[in-house]
Amino acid sequence: QVRLDESGGGLVQAGDSLSLSCAASGRDFNHNVLGWFRQTPGKEREFVAGINSRFGTTYGSSVRGRFTISREKSKNMVYLSLNTLKPEDTAVYFCAADSTVWGEVSTQSEYYDFWGQGTQVTVSS
Repeated sequence: QVRLDESGGGLVQAGDSLSLSCAASGRDFNHNVLGWFRQTPGKEREFVAGINSRFGTTYGSSVRGRFTISREKSKNMVYLSLNTLKPEDTAVYFCAADSTVWGEVSTQSEYYDFWGQGTQVTVSS
């Protein structure tokens, strides 16, 4: 059974940094795109960042320059480093993976086949 388990969320102040981790299990995602999305109540899931199998990265416009996505193939993990956090970054952050081998990053949530349960990030002003 495929699982994506996020960790690292929490409550921080504006300007602080936070690191999220996502551990994948049940299959090898080393040749697949991994991504991060976020969602707030009443809104659609928003693309945050994605990384392909060749370590190419794509970022959403609202986080570009502040967030960094990375992956560690030996551990089947993906990370998100969140810097210079703003109150508008408050959301549940989800890890996602696609099932297509050698695919490219998509900003559309429909592209991804596997999802974690999410981790809450709250940024106070």
